[in-house]
Amino acid sequence: MICHREFILTNAVLSSIIEGRLHSSSRYSISLLQQLEKNMSQLEHIEAIEKRLWSAADTLRANSNYASNEYFLPVMGLIFLRHAYSRYLAVKDDIEANLPKRGGKTRPLAKEDFSQKGAIFLRQPAQFDTLVALSDSDDRAAAIIAAMESIESDYASLEGILPKNEYQELDNQVLGQLLRTLNPEELKRVKGDVFGRIYEYFLTQFADQKAHDGGEFFTPISLVSLIANILEPSGGIVLDPACGSGGMFVQSARVVERQHQNPSEKLTFLGLEKNATTIRLAKMNLAVHGLEGNIQKAITYYEDPHEMLGKAQYVMANPPFNVDEIDAEKIKSDPRLPFGLPGINKQKRVSNGNYVWISYFYGYLSEVGRAGFVMSSQASSAGREEAKVRQKLVETGDVDVMVAIRPNFFYTRTVPCELWFFDRAKPEGRQDKVLMIDAQGIYRKVTRRIYDFSPEQEQNILAIVWLYRGHTDRYLHLLGCYCKRMLAEGEACFTRQDADGNPPLPDFLSALDALFAVMKPFLDSLAKDAPHAAALEEYATGRESFNADVEGLKAAIAAQTALWKEQAGTNAELKAAVERLAPLAEASRDLIKTADQLYKYVSRVAETCENDCAARDSDLWPTRDINRARKSADAARQQAVEQLRLMRYFHRQALWLIERFPDAALRDVPGLVKLVDRAEIAANDWSLTPGRYVGVALEEEDEDFDFEEALREIHVELEDLNAEAVQLAAKIKENFAGLGI
Repeated sequence: MICHREFILTNAVLSSIIEGRLHSSSRYSISLLQQLEKNMSQLEHIEAIEKRLWSAADTLRANSNYASNEYFLPVMGLIFLRHAYSRYLAVKDDIEANLPKRGGKTRPLAKEDFSQKGAIFLRQPAQFDTLVALSDSDDRAAAIIAAMESIESDYASLEGILPKNEYQELDNQVLGQLLRTLNPEELKRVKGDVFGRIYEYFLTQFADQKAHDGGEFFTPISLVSLIANILEPSGGIVLDPACGSGGMFVQSARVVERQHQNPSEKLTFLGLEKNATTIRLAKMNLAVHGLEGNIQKAITYYEDPHEMLGKAQYVMANPPFNVDEIDAEKIKSDPRLPFGLPGINKQKRVSNGNYVWISYFYGYLSEVGRAGFVMSSQASSAGREEAKVRQKLVETGDVDVMVAIRPNFFYTRTVPCELWFFDRAKPEGRQDKVLMIDAQGIYRKVTRRIYDFSPEQEQNILAIVWLYRGHTDRYLHLLGCYCKRMLAEGEACFTRQDADGNPPLPDFLSALDALFAVMKPFLDSLAKDAPHAAALEEYATGRESFNADVEGLKAAIAAQTALWKEQAGTNAELKAAVERLAPLAEASRDLIKTADQLYKYVSRVAETCENDCAARDSDLWPTRDINRARKSADAARQQAVEQLRLMRYFHRQALWLIERFPDAALRDVPGLVKLVDRAEIAANDWSLTPGRYVGVALEEEDEDFDFEEALREIHVELEDLNAEAVQLAAKIKENFAGLGI
């Protein structure tokens, strides 16, 4: 099991560094990594904002007697408005500075000015500050509806899409609180696609609550991102025949942005979706990211309004699994079924719709098209007529990659799934090969019920695909970035500043000194052989040792950083660097243990004074100040420990790569990956299940068991259980009230 801590790095930022197409594998840009560190810090800040916003909005819902499905669209609509306003303000000054003048007068702002900047033009009634400024005596619902209508009047693609009448169902005061909740002061200072992220985060949370369509509208971002990054769309039509809330389009756009291209100019987004409300979500999702798409209401089994047979450069989808109600008579002659119908039951229904979807996805592709989609794990080894369809599909030579995903990645179903990839332009040398990846052992535990990939886990899976496709330079650049990132995080122990401008390790030492200073008057009043003496000596010895270890770490980081400036980018040299950095990783691990121990020592001094030296009875012992100083020292310890842990974390990512692919070349790794030829697939009933080929990883003794990660998982589970207990208690109280008890 590879369970990493929640050290999040945006895929966009990390990928922009490691993409071989964008950066030479022999160059490691210090300025770029400094930007990475800055982005990392901002991302952590944004994640905290996301959670606070959701918590506030959900608490408001819980206290207002609205169900999730009643609250869902109004909240998403307001996030859309808030994001539109952020984009509007971000470009407004620049637009005004460049407006043409005639006769001393500047022409008014126009919609076209903002469209060129990827923003939405907002008239005064639609500006978020106007809505926030409304008082309880104003009709907020009417004002919000007017704002939405103002935007729709300027943008035909959003006409009839934005929520309007839904706001009439919400209490005026609730709307006021919601507007203020979504407009915190700190959001006015952050830059980038912040509200795009928040929109996705709220979609995730509402999906978890099954607030709409049972949560089926939403595909987990980590799966969508992995699909987009394996497909790597660069230009042309992106078709999603089951588009849900439009996540495939958003992630495709991000891939193009990392190529320093404008996705609106390079990609055309076409979608099909049966649910009208979900189409509204998707169009808002696109708009909130500065994108547009043509999404048609249709039942894809029977309709193809875009007429995309053989025309799509990219097909991406997460269709419904195992549907058994498709009318075989209606689709038996559909040209999107190049391999014929799968099995039909006595009711003349397709026994299982999985291979209808799979065939459609293949049928949509142009001669050089690529497809990536989520599918039930049952499909890759299904028998009878489905196996015959699968055989024909494998015989085309266009099945490219299969990735097995463990259960619990979805909010609405716990079953495992697989990611399928087709490539109709595979090089001749790979025509009879399929890359099998079993990623079921790679995951991060988000909640007790939900798993995902950390960005580094996703990059490690992508590295396997890069090696398969011959992109060794990208693999090596990722390896180098992990090493450089480790050093950057080490330097950050002494340089990265928190909200108060304090770097983690020096801040911890200062916090210990502050605590000791508050206790010192009382300690000076005690006899040298008083009960506290042993604890005091223990702390003094520990502190001296810790100071020396901190200075040793600082010197080692400086020495390794200096060496890195001359680092070569070959596999042999990078492997040597990973080995050279191992003692530094171990030093950071040891310092974590001694930091924890040192805090225990100083706490023991305080506790001994209170329990054995009657400190609380003395005027020299300010209990409240000491408790406050202890809390501050503990918080500083946690910050220092988390920063130290990052060093070891990124070193472990580098180790993960070189242990599995020591020659920077694809090889079979038991339990993880195998390159399979067509003969082997035929000998295994044409199965495309990765686990059938990769085998089982050898049982190894884990000499480096991550106790912190295990404790984090326990903490995650405990938090979930506590939250459920609170919800259950509230429900019981509500039921009792309903019974008049």
